[in-house]
Amino acid sequence: MTVNKPRDVQVYLITEDTRVMRSRTWDRLKFEIEYGLKRGTTANSFLIQGEKTALIDPPGESFTEIFLTALKERINLTDIDYIILGHVNPNRGVTLKAILELAPNITLICSNPGAINLSKIFPEQELKITVVKGGETVNLGNGHLLEFVPTPDPRFPDRLCTYDPKTQILYTDKLFGAHICKDQVLDEGWQVYTEDRRYYFDCLMAPHAGQVTAALDKLSSFPAKIYAPGHGPLVRYGLTELNVAYQKWSTKEKLQSIITALVYASAYGNTATLAQAIARGITKAGVGVESINAEFAEPDEIKAAVEKSAGFIFGSPTLGGHAPTQIQTALGIALANGDKNKLVGVFGSYGWSGEAIDLLESKFRDGGYTFGFETIRVKFKPTDVTLKYCEEAGTDFAQGLKKAQRARKPKGVGSAGARTEQALGKIVGSLCVVTTQQGDLGGGMLASWVSQATFNPPGFTVAVAKERAIESLLHTDASFVLNILQEGNEKTLMKQFLKPFAPGEDRFANLAVKRAENGSPILQDALAYLECRVANRMECSDHWVIYAVADIGEVLQNSGVTAIHHRKSGSHY
Repeated sequence: MTVNKPRDVQVYLITEDTRVMRSRTWDRLKFEIEYGLKRGTTANSFLIQGEKTALIDPPGESFTEIFLTALKERINLTDIDYIILGHVNPNRGVTLKAILELAPNITLICSNPGAINLSKIFPEQELKITVVKGGETVNLGNGHLLEFVPTPDPRFPDRLCTYDPKTQILYTDKLFGAHICKDQVLDEGWQVYTEDRRYYFDCLMAPHAGQVTAALDKLSSFPAKIYAPGHGPLVRYGLTELNVAYQKWSTKEKLQSIITALVYASAYGNTATLAQAIARGITKAGVGVESINAEFAEPDEIKAAVEKSAGFIFGSPTLGGHAPTQIQTALGIALANGDKNKLVGVFGSYGWSGEAIDLLESKFRDGGYTFGFETIRVKFKPTDVTLKYCEEAGTDFAQGLKKAQRARKPKGVGSAGARTEQALGKIVGSLCVVTTQQGDLGGGMLASWVSQATFNPPGFTVAVAKERAIESLLHTDASFVLNILQEGNEKTLMKQFLKPFAPGEDRFANLAVKRAENGSPILQDALAYLECRVANRMECSDHWVIYAVADIGEVLQNSGVTAIHHRKSGSHY
């Protein structure tokens, strides 16, 4: 990834009268998990100039100044007739305010939930707002008869897609995006974006798989040649394949046999960010999430989700010393209809006090519920470390649900399956510990599914279970150390990395550690180590197989031999 470049705005003429304005940064903008690959981002805005002019999706405050400079070089702001908002949040409100100060007569077009959000951002300003529903149109002239398609989900209940039949461009807001910054505007060689798009989907879309499927069904009615998302390259060359991938990923999430209900409200976006991180931890562990924004959900929807879920989690901000009314209502529904044998969890953010979080926790404890993780309280905006903690808490919650399900299942004999498992278990592997450190985030895990894969360059594969905390730190280009354990001296390190770690717990406490050149921990009691970088990843059912290239290596104990892992069964480690 190219770094240390200044932010800029790249302007590209898509068609004769439609431009994309890509506000770009090669750095990570903020603490949200969908930015976790740290490959920069683009905030895509679009300018359509027919007989009337529409600006679609102005960027957030990180780009306000450079975006306005670029925009004013191409058009007088007072010549803009409409600003179409795919979603509304306070971050985007900063840029909107700057534009409206110079051109107050612009009409804002959004969904009804978007208009509600605008009233919160501009409580004392009278705005010209046109609320649109599905199928309604706005005619810009010259053939640009824009049609609007609401595609809401709990995280973005106001999301609005826009279709231009003249250019056959579908403006998809958060759908089909990726956080990556390159000079490419369109997706030539689209396969190189697969990992980025999958990661973005897993972080933002997986907890709302049902709503994603509904959105795909709606959008299938529009013969689009280009998808114009809010982030990343425009989708043209890989459009069909990305559609198929979204259908596949969404269906997989919907078919999960265990479901968690995640109910929350968010005043300033911080609690929603925590919810997103928790949901990511749950889904990566193979448990489905039904995410519900209590501000927009009907009581029957909350009741049904709580009743059918294997466990439920509540999140709330604290407003004026209280939980929002919608959360209090949802809490009452859960307490009246929830099974006390189900796992629960509580989280929330606050500014000066956290009474709402205390209320949720006390009500569930008084009700006799068991908690799947320690209550999470976050003051102001979450950090990278906080979000990693939330992800790990979500994974712990999912593992608790899976353990409870296994306990309820009768044990089968299955002689043929048992013989296969015994045979598979005879495949042996060297005992290793994978360690990594990326900024404030670190991780370590015991690994035995390790095998050399190439001579030139020197490379190997390692299998990492999807639910491992370290998995999210081992994407392409990430660096790590493979510590190879020594026979007869492996037990201390095995004991350390076999034990369950609480979310955020230091994996390297009381161990002799030094830092590799890539910053990752080297375990000094290991037999040897390799400093590595991830070259490729392949999804294999419940694991990722990671191919890594070794850059530097050293044998620490010349007289030792490698510790080997012998298993009795191929069905578990």
